[in-house]
Amino acid sequence: MLAGDLYRADDAELAEAALRARQLEERFNRSAADNRAERRAVLEELLGAIGADTEIRPPFYCDYGSHIRMGARVFANCGLVALDVATITIGDDVQIGPNVKLLTPTHPLDPELRLAKWEAADPIVIEQNAWLGGGVIVLPGVTIGENAVVGAGAVVTKDVLPNVVVAGNPARVLKALPPK
Repeated sequence: MLAGDLYRADDAELAEAALRARQLEERFNRSAADNRAERRAVLEELLGAIGADTEIRPPFYCDYGSHIRMGARVFANCGLVALDVATITIGDDVQIGPNVKLLTPTHPLDPELRLAKWEAADPIVIEQNAWLGGGVIVLPGVTIGENAVVGAGAVVTKDVLPNVVVAGNPARVLKALPPK
């Protein structure tokens, strides 16, 4: 699964890991707004890694959680969906707007394989200091470069270079930014 190979989504071991994630996700999403310590503890149990001073606002949804690695000082606004069938790596100081979707799963084009419930996935990487506007959708296998800005509502279908602004569906470069 993590290597990008086909796998069966109804595998018993995967179902157990997904159930664990659902339970932790539910605890996180119903936690009191003023109880940051409880939220942090749940995220530390759910995610593969979470850096210092990182904040995710509920609701938050994922497949397994254990394949998500977030750096320090990441901010993710309400409604983040991070389907981590493959790894999702988020660098330090990344800003994520509301209702962003990070989607690693893929499905075979062959209808017989889909009917048999085979799936695959490709990792997503968001490098440090990138900013994803509200409603952005990042598709499987995409890397978003350092300091890049992705405009609200963009659908990112291919890698984004560092230090650029992209927007649209599919996302395309609007302008270059001066290097940091």
